[in-house]
Amino acid sequence: MEDTRLGAIESRFADLIWQHAPLPSGELVKLCERELNWKKSTTYTVLKKLCGRGLFRNENGTVKAAVSREEFQAMQSERFVEETFDGSLPAFLTAFTSRKKLSAEEIAQLQRMIDRNREV
Repeated sequence: MEDTRLGAIESRFADLIWQHAPLPSGELVKLCERELNWKKSTTYTVLKKLCGRGLFRNENGTVKAAVSREEFQAMQSERFVEETFDGSLPAFLTAFTSRKKLSAEEIAQLQRMIDRNREV
């Protein structure tokens, strides 16, 4: 998949699609006009760009997500850890917890994730 980094406006556009997909492309145009104050041409230009990056599909006039919001967030998180911490999740967690202490519930959630991954 091509670069999936999104600018602020692209992120707002993607969120609209994730919230409403699947939807007819004409409805997306109306939604973007109302929510983003975009013209039809702007909507189709940005949609084509994000379809080209593999995030969405426009099939027979229906816009669908090719990647869910959750999958997208996971890809972004992986890229951040890879680029910033040489792919080391422990290094990321060390940096994160040096400034923000984890609650007992957060620690328990992390422990459950570790236990689930240990079983695999």
